[in-house]
Amino acid sequence: MSTKPRTKTSSSSREKSEKGEKGDKGAGEHKLSLKGSAKRVTEFFEYSINTILYQRGVYPAEEFTTVKKYGLNMLVTIDDNVKDYIKKIMGQLGRWMLHGKISKLVIVISSKDDGEVVERWVFDVQVLGGGNKDKAGATGAAGAAGGTVEKDENGKVLAVGKDAPGKEPFKTEKEIQQEIAGLFRQITATVTFLPMLEGNCTFNVLVYADGDAEVPMEWGDSDAREIQNGEKVTLRSWGTSSHKVDTLVSYRLSE
Repeated sequence: MSTKPRTKTSSSSREKSEKGEKGDKGAGEHKLSLKGSAKRVTEFFEYSINTILYQRGVYPAEEFTTVKKYGLNMLVTIDDNVKDYIKKIMGQLGRWMLHGKISKLVIVISSKDDGEVVERWVFDVQVLGGGNKDKAGATGAAGAAGGTVEKDENGKVLAVGKDAPGKEPFKTEKEIQQEIAGLFRQITATVTFLPMLEGNCTFNVLVYADGDAEVPMEWGDSDAREIQNGEKVTLRSWGTSSHKVDTLVSYRLSE
């Protein structure tokens, strides 16, 4: 049985943006623990939301400020309501990530006028090397692979063990940060080919969580909000020894 993506509901009319921590940790040689890796992925999602909202002009440039992260100048929102909204999303996402309950995060940009989806940024998450013991018994969302078990969209097991996604080789902190920085540079470069967003836009965050994941009451089921006959571009991947994140953007062609 396939689960539906989850989305956090908000009483505000503006679907919103993010909060970022300043500064980078040193480029150590230690191996990230599963907990540390989950925290790293969650933090990456937070900066991804901000970066996409800024680069795509969903909110005015003057509503962002610059912080240093991943060796780059990152733009983060200064709107208190926006920061609070994303902080709540990231808090729940972090708990799900820690227990290996997330297979995908999607940032959906849509028109405020008619609600039509114009862009869809997809971040697929794989838990590598059987990092979560409960994963084999969980139902994946939209056919995404998790742990050492790969399933189709109906939850049927396709591969287990050596035929499923394997464990990433050891990576230093410096190597991980370089991979993330490379992806953010690529996200920034997408403005050269993505159509200009017309009119006022808003965004939603969809999270594909396992069927047995605890879901707070303020979160609700959502459809996938796919773009019919849209263009798709695959971007870089990055990962730790415990997680791998693949990135794709789909967009509606200009008429």
